[in-house]
Amino acid sequence: MDRRNFLHAAALALPATTLLPASNRAMAAGNAPATDWRVFEVTTRVDVQKPAGRTRVWLPVPLVKDTDFQKSLGNVWTADSGSASLASDPKYGAGIVAAEFAEGAAPVLVLTSRFATRDRDLDLAKPANPAPLGKAEFALYTEATELLPTDGIVRDTAREITKGARGEVEKARAIYEWIVDNTFRDPKTRGCGVGDIRFMLESRNLSGKCADLNALFVGLARSVGVAARDVYGVRVADSQRGFKSLGKAGDITKAQHCRAEFWSPAHGWVPVDPADVRKVVLEEKPGITLADEAPQRARKMLFGAWEMNWLAYNTAHDLALPGAKGKIGFFMYPCCETAEGRLDSLDPAAFKYQITSRELSFG
Repeated sequence: MDRRNFLHAAALALPATTLLPASNRAMAAGNAPATDWRVFEVTTRVDVQKPAGRTRVWLPVPLVKDTDFQKSLGNVWTADSGSASLASDPKYGAGIVAAEFAEGAAPVLVLTSRFATRDRDLDLAKPANPAPLGKAEFALYTEATELLPTDGIVRDTAREITKGARGEVEKARAIYEWIVDNTFRDPKTRGCGVGDIRFMLESRNLSGKCADLNALFVGLARSVGVAARDVYGVRVADSQRGFKSLGKAGDITKAQHCRAEFWSPAHGWVPVDPADVRKVVLEEKPGITLADEAPQRARKMLFGAWEMNWLAYNTAHDLALPGAKGKIGFFMYPCCETAEGRLDSLDPAAFKYQITSRELSFG
């Protein structure tokens, strides 16, 4: 997108209340946060310190397809000493800025994305009558992936958890509650985890972070015929719902977070996040347990709701980045390959990248 049209596109794409300063938006919306759009800008700067031969860099962009909780307002990028373009994964539609730098270049890639979000709060007692999920999409979000098998111990565990449950919401609720009760967040896990759910179940080590615990929800749901998907992204602002542990503003280089959804014929895609319940238990305040007030409030909220102080990138698994060697399990970190191999996306200091966010005000 041309830089001159960047801000203009943001102004045209949203309701008038969105374009008020942050304090005025809250006043205009009254007590209805679900209709209160907020506008953010996220900038990712990659400065490859040790290029070798041809160097490639890939960055995720906000959801390409607008939803009722997130709208893209455009992306701009510069690739000093190289070239960059926007690509799309043909299977999942994940948006990718792909850059390439010739041998001898000093690779620097800067991506700035603007987008609007609003909180999701579904009333599961009231059918919303969404359009049916198409056969192809149902097949996509019930299929097994490399890290999300749907047979063997995964299916056996899910069948035991959902015994007696009827319909998608009851099955998903049973799986959600089981994960909240039986897993825990491990602060020693690198990044957001790996998401190898068969290993988790076979080893009986039900620990990890969001890419592990929410992947477990998705895999278990799929194995009993409930369409489900991980949604990969990054936190962009502090929580406005009273959770110190469930937000991050400013420097968000290490604030990646994946969430999950399942499909209900009566409600459409339903947001859930059992991993963040366990994050509240570990990080909200010292010494609390799952039975304390904050985790119980999070537990109730995060089945059917997401606070959208978070940017959604994509739902892709086993992704082949354009020109990359091999696939990646999921895509929410910057990726880079040189002639010497792939850099460690979980080590931004060595890789040399930084991600920052800010909320925009218009007035």
